[in-house]
Amino acid sequence: MSPEPSTHPVSRRGLRIAGLVTAAIAVVIVGAGIASRASSSQRLGQWTAAQALPVVTVTLPTPGANSSVLALPGRLEAYSRAPIYARVNGYVKEWKVDIGGQVRAGQLLAQLEAPDLDQQLSQARADLLTAQANAALARTTAKRWQQLVKSDAVSRQEVDMKNGDLAAKQAIVKATEANVDRLVVLEGFTRIVAPFDGIVTARATDVGALVNAGSGKGLELFVVSNTGKLRLYVNVPQNYVAQIKPGTQAQMTVPELPDRTFTATVESTSQSVDPASGATLVELSVDNSAGELLPGAFANVRFDLGGTASNLTVPASALIVDSNGVRVATLGPDNRVALKPVTVARDLGSAIEIGSGLAANDRVIDSPPDGINAGDQVRIAAGAAGGGMLAQSAVPVPALAKANEGK
Repeated sequence: MSPEPSTHPVSRRGLRIAGLVTAAIAVVIVGAGIASRASSSQRLGQWTAAQALPVVTVTLPTPGANSSVLALPGRLEAYSRAPIYARVNGYVKEWKVDIGGQVRAGQLLAQLEAPDLDQQLSQARADLLTAQANAALARTTAKRWQQLVKSDAVSRQEVDMKNGDLAAKQAIVKATEANVDRLVVLEGFTRIVAPFDGIVTARATDVGALVNAGSGKGLELFVVSNTGKLRLYVNVPQNYVAQIKPGTQAQMTVPELPDRTFTATVESTSQSVDPASGATLVELSVDNSAGELLPGAFANVRFDLGGTASNLTVPASALIVDSNGVRVATLGPDNRVALKPVTVARDLGSAIEIGSGLAANDRVIDSPPDGINAGDQVRIAAGAAGGGMLAQSAVPVPALAKANEGK
């Protein structure tokens, strides 16, 4: 039997080719993996750098309203208010009007008893009678001596002395009369009367109470207030004082009448700013002929102030107030910070009306981070107004994770 042909050379050649193909495939796979890893590392670096930037929220300024309302608390006071004190020492004999009573000017409020004053008046009248008698005697004596001097029975010196005595006695009479008149006037003050038409808003005395003369020694007996017209006092912040002039009208409400609105008119201002509050006291008048408003009550006051259409409004949280003044942080086209000095036209509470320094198309950073500086690169929060290209080009974390799965 003849021997079979050998197949070893063919098998070795096939193995060699298979090995080369396998090596080539391995090289391709390794190269693709290295390239993918490098691309993922680059993208991861870009995402990390983007995440390291401060995240900010931006907003666009809104046009200022043509008018705005300034709401402030106020306090109502009687247009005329008179605390009434005793002018003489004594006791309360009776009182005629209680709190809430309507009174007319000159109406009796209370009657006092002043026994000491009564005795002083009686003594003064007795002294007047004595002085008048002395003056009459001096007058008679002076006339008699004037007749005697014609016959040289007395000297001219003695006549002059009698005339001088008459003048002195007449002066004593006048002084005594003045003292009596003074005590009579004081006796009239035992009648406590109303100084003007109004309402008794306080009574701090009763029958038998001891009263002392003068406002510095005792309590007020009554308080009479004219409530037909009320004064309304409001502390207006300095920024708005120039817009509130005499004649300006305001709307007022009180808690006990929530469905009623009253009109008040500015009468005057204090023409000064209180350094403690930074406000100016403004006085308004309110008609109260119906008696619906109460003096001393709290009131809500609303001033309608004219706005400026060219002004822009930004959130109050967008302002940066430091040693450099009032500024607003804005973003340029490259998402870099620009700090713009601005002037505040009006403080509306949660919003600030900017008078100058800001453009309508400026992207304003709301609540800028501490330490932010001009030229800083920032990242705009996704979904914020005016997000720009940087927010859209940021690589999301899930994409990076998916790209790294093939490593």
